[in-house]
Amino acid sequence: MTSAAFLFRDEWIVAVDKPSGVAVHRGWAAEPDVMLARVRDAVGAYVYPVHRLDRGASGVLLFALDPETARALGDAFTAQRVHKRYLALVRGVPPERVRIDHPVKKGERDGERVPAVTVVERLEVLGRYALVAACPETGRLHQIRRHLKHISCPLIGDVRYGKGEHNRLFRDRYGLHRLFLHAEELRLEHPRTGEPLVVRAPLGPDLAEPLARLREDVAAAR
Repeated sequence: MTSAAFLFRDEWIVAVDKPSGVAVHRGWAAEPDVMLARVRDAVGAYVYPVHRLDRGASGVLLFALDPETARALGDAFTAQRVHKRYLALVRGVPPERVRIDHPVKKGERDGERVPAVTVVERLEVLGRYALVAACPETGRLHQIRRHLKHISCPLIGDVRYGKGEHNRLFRDRYGLHRLFLHAEELRLEHPRTGEPLVVRAPLGPDLAEPLARLREDVAAAR
């Protein structure tokens, strides 16, 4: 088990850079290595998770250090007062900006559909692929991944909603062995001070290096 990489910390909140492959907290399986345990051990106190981040995703993850702050942060996420920005690499070229308003299933197996909205902005075209910013306005399970599939721009590295042939190409040619989804930024009002709080996490080498190699290939083909 490795320690947590801190992005922000005060007496009420701690923000860490979650690596891909680690769950936020224990689910049905009693796995010992989860972010809640890593952060708890790093700060030496109990911490409260206030939002979700897919196991396969990386990036900004918030925890509260007391129940009152946890409730306030949870309310802010529920009320959509937290701006979330993810970076994603997709197959295909989406519009420059598209607002995807498409209900998704509440859970992985639950057939009930619930409202879900994501704004996707195209940042860079890389041959048959594109780097995009995805800003979810709601917080549904696998929302960004499902919405990218819905607009026929599946996420690279996504074994559930993506395309196997492109996942294999990126694994074999570019050394990408994970989901290309990174929570780059969270913007919110600090629940205790009222001040604006912006927390950012840069792309790690496991995403930055495959992206750089893809850019080199695209430039060489021109």
